Amino acid sequence: MEWYVRWVSGNLLLSAFIQFALLGTLGEVLGILSAKRHPSNRALEWLAKALVWGFLGILVKYSFTGFKGFLAALVDKGFLPQACEEITILRALSLSILTNSMFGPLLMVLHRTTDNLISRSKGYAGIEKSLATLAWFWVPAHTVTFALPYEYQIGLAALWSVALGLIMGFTKRRG
Repeated sequence: MEWYVRWVSGNLLLSAFIQFALLGTLGEVLGILSAKRHPSNRALEWLAKALVWGFLGILVKYSFTGFKGFLAALVDKGFLPQACEEITILRALSLSILTNSMFGPLLMVLHRTTDNLISRSKGYAGIEKSLATLAWFWVPAHTVTFALPYEYQIGLAALWSVALGLIMGFTKRRG
């Protein structure tokens, strides 16, 4: 894993882009397949989706970094107790709640908007299910993510996209 840490550390944004482009797209494909549906066979559509996933990975990288500073400022000003910075699990949980409550909804709407542009469709039907994943999936998942060393956080966040794609696909499965 030393090569991975070197690569991520030396290529902060590029590594976030690549990991999300690959794993986010994989999660989307596996979700479609696990729902017993057929993914689009349009290569340009999947390339566009991969590029969007990569761009979202960069935004996630920025948010993960920024919310660490936000948490530190909240603790410094007394809005949150010092334990939220000093105890690993409380720090991870605090970061996860802050990130998913403030940045998560924006990311979900942005992702749906780009999906609509790519598929030339309109509307946000079902987005409430996506937003609900912030509470039941992303807060616990990112609590684990933020408990890890910095270099592994984006990779695990991208990997969680595969897991959620499968979970969501199975919930949409047709008889």
